[in-house]
Amino acid sequence: MSLITSSIGQGLLWGILALGLYLTFRILNFPDMTVEGTFPFGAAICVSALVHGVNPLAATILSFFAGMVTGLVTGLLYTKGKIPVLLAGILTMTGVYSVNLRILGKANVGLLNKNTLLNGQLLQKLPINFPTIVVGLIIAIIVIVLLAVFLDTDLGQAFIATGDNEKMAQSLGINTDNMKILGLMLSNGLIGLAGGLLAQNGGYADVNMGIGTMVIGLAAIIIGEVVYGDLSLTARLVAVVIGSIIYRLILLLVLQLGFSTNDFKLISAIILAICMMLPLFEQKFRTRKLLKKGVEKP
Repeated sequence: MSLITSSIGQGLLWGILALGLYLTFRILNFPDMTVEGTFPFGAAICVSALVHGVNPLAATILSFFAGMVTGLVTGLLYTKGKIPVLLAGILTMTGVYSVNLRILGKANVGLLNKNTLLNGQLLQKLPINFPTIVVGLIIAIIVIVLLAVFLDTDLGQAFIATGDNEKMAQSLGINTDNMKILGLMLSNGLIGLAGGLLAQNGGYADVNMGIGTMVIGLAAIIIGEVVYGDLSLTARLVAVVIGSIIYRLILLLVLQLGFSTNDFKLISAIILAICMMLPLFEQKFRTRKLLKKGVEKP
């Protein structure tokens, strides 16, 4: 039971990262490699702040703003420097690695005996792993509500229009470059926040903890979409978080089958590949079914 509750808690925290990735991957419709640098950057800022006695809530908020900075850098390289978004993200990710080493002073820093957002006095009274679920659920709800409100505003609609059809958005007087920068900042802000939360949950920050995070976020998005199908935009945000929980439960099942934790990244890639191919399989199945019905008609 404790493994299940742990997976649910982890899923909620990783769901924050998936929500951030959803803004660029699905709404703006381009891949942002900055995520693998932003995630450990948010963790490094949060852990460094906690080690120096900063309030856990303030340290967590700092991780969000740290993520926004990396998003801003990638956005400026992409829109003003005219560097392709994939390469802009890689450049930022590479540069942030050295920044993380500067902030932490070494490859990893622990939070032993430090106050965090997940070990407050009230939360300590809850059963094991439930503090993570409570904090993760509260933050996920806040993020989903704020994103839903933002996307329903004129600015949010301009942001969506930029991803749907950039030329049409420009013809309507929307500054699409600013929308892209805004999207990258919000996206990476949430990814940095997820890094700070998961660092507190794991009890440490490591400069290499961002490896594979993009695959994890994409897996959560794809699983949520495959399981729930066509939904409203707000419902899709909820589905992304649920997809993240399902993904963690799948990993738990794989672990229970006897696989090593060293295989997790390979398994993550396989799960993502299968989920992304499901719509193709479904389309082929429907086509064959229709053809079969056509052949059977007299």
